[in-house]
Amino acid sequence: MPPVALELGRRFAAAGHALALVGGSVRDLVLRRPITDLDFATSALPEQTEAVLAGWADATWDLGRAYGTVGARRGDDVLEITTYRSEDYDPSSRKPQVAYGDTLAGDLGRRDFRVNAMALELPHQQLVDPFGGLDDLAAAVLRTPGTPQASFSDDPLRMLRAARFAAQLGFTVAPPVQEAMREMADRLTIVSAERVRVELEKLLLSPRPRAGLSLLVDTGVASVVLPELPALRLERDEHHRHKDVYEHTLTVLEQAIAMEGDAVPGPDLVLRLAALLHDVGKPATRRFEPGGGVSFHHHEVVGAKLAARRMKALRFDNETTKAVARLVELHLRFHGYGEGVWTDAAVRRYVVDAGPLLSRLHLLTRSDTTTRNARKATRLARAYDELEQRIAALQEGEQLAAIRPDLDGQAIMAELGLAPGPLVGKAYRHLLEHRMQHGPQDPDAARAELRRWWAAQPQSQG
Repeated sequence: MPPVALELGRRFAAAGHALALVGGSVRDLVLRRPITDLDFATSALPEQTEAVLAGWADATWDLGRAYGTVGARRGDDVLEITTYRSEDYDPSSRKPQVAYGDTLAGDLGRRDFRVNAMALELPHQQLVDPFGGLDDLAAAVLRTPGTPQASFSDDPLRMLRAARFAAQLGFTVAPPVQEAMREMADRLTIVSAERVRVELEKLLLSPRPRAGLSLLVDTGVASVVLPELPALRLERDEHHRHKDVYEHTLTVLEQAIAMEGDAVPGPDLVLRLAALLHDVGKPATRRFEPGGGVSFHHHEVVGAKLAARRMKALRFDNETTKAVARLVELHLRFHGYGEGVWTDAAVRRYVVDAGPLLSRLHLLTRSDTTTRNARKATRLARAYDELEQRIAALQEGEQLAAIRPDLDGQAIMAELGLAPGPLVGKAYRHLLEHRMQHGPQDPDAARAELRRWWAAQPQSQG
């Protein structure tokens, strides 16, 4: 038990109020997991809570008087203290109508799952477990305090939390809970995109996201919040001419997670999202060829657009969205390497196009190999080893990650006597392409190439 929790409990008791540590904090104490949140429930009203905290907390803030929650910080510890609540939900509303409750058991009964409906009364640390949360922890199962239908009707986001806890804790979800998820998946349409995104992020950053994602797909919840994922369950033709794209995707995600380490420290949200979405363009591009094969031409380009569209709909930030879409767009680039000898210019372009995403692209490309053909897998791994060695050799002499033309815009304008404008940009791009093809040039050689290019431009004749 964190000392700050016991100290706070003594202060509330001295003031005549009950205080209990509640929710995931208690669950994690029982499981001996690190406590990341300190959440408390109290009989005190918010103004009474503020009076108890006065002179003790280093800072306090009102997290939402309508919800009865007061936040506080003491040293490095951040606390949230909420008055017992009894909530009534309007089925058409995203937000509950909050009324204060008068018992701890009543407050616990409104929580999402039994394993989160336990409390430790403070400061004497008496366990309160009215719904059998300890039994569910021992069985590693998720059940709701009341009926799952009532729970999900109150807050549909709990369906996503079920998947997240399955991924984080390795718990199974009780069949009645899964059945309620199937019945009520459409209720998630009233939940804000931001809240959905936060739960999906937590799921993806967990140790076992496959378990949670599979649950979302199997119950139909993914069809509401991430429809591109179940769409990968392409009907396999009778001749099994292509592998299951959905299962392949989950395997790629697992393999990418296993590769996280020094170059890409985990858990890495960008890498995991790119692994999850790298093939979302396949359903729209699948074609059955006359010879009996199946093709997905340009699925990486289509997939990049679909990934960006979904991430924008879920209110991901622009930087993350652009990074994931770029990785999806580039994830097939390497396969041209295995089919022929890349020039140094092609290697340079690979590095420059990836930019700061190169380390992630390395892992995504390697994890995209799920073939059961050991000889093919070995050949692809060796080819990528060779590509990385060539990149390292070129980087050592050329600083590829920061590649620029050998003359900057000022030098171009001075050499050609141009004012700022589109022509300068055109000349800059030509020198960049020349740099890609031929490697670093000394300034005299770069100026000579610039003059040669300029002489061929119609504008130079005027």
